[in-house]
Amino acid sequence: MKILMVCLGNICRSPLAEGILKDKAEKAGLNWTIDSAGTNNYHMNEAPHPLSQKVARLNGIDISYQRKRKFVAADFDNYDKIYALADDVMDEMKWIAGKKFNANKADLLMNELFPGENMEVPDPYYGGEEGYHEVYRLIDEACDAIIRKASPNPSKGGALESSCK
Repeated sequence: MKILMVCLGNICRSPLAEGILKDKAEKAGLNWTIDSAGTNNYHMNEAPHPLSQKVARLNGIDISYQRKRKFVAADFDNYDKIYALADDVMDEMKWIAGKKFNANKADLLMNELFPGENMEVPDPYYGGEEGYHEVYRLIDEACDAIIRKASPNPSKGGALESSCK
């Protein structure tokens, strides 16, 4: 399974989502490729925001090695699932991808926890550290739901298609 997490700048939310899901997938024994990207042109090749790195580190996850990259249309060819962290990000993904946009591969991350509610992960960029902790909590819960779906043990929530393992 190849999963891409996408936010606007790829320095706050999506690096956390990449790090959290990568950690959970490894612990679950899932051989997944997980990456992140941003829809805007700012912060190219920069490391995640210092507060994203701090909150991840406090939770035992190192995201300092990640670097911002831009979301591109070809991502729909290269990933099985692409999660947007907010509606405006989904809109930007549609615009960037054009004819390559595949609604079957794209969804809002929080729909894993709250199907059909189209809830967003708030952007903590302009706030304080507490916002980053809240974002971590939301993403962590959504990633738990993704891992539960992939569990080979039906009592833990069923299994994704075998091609995802």
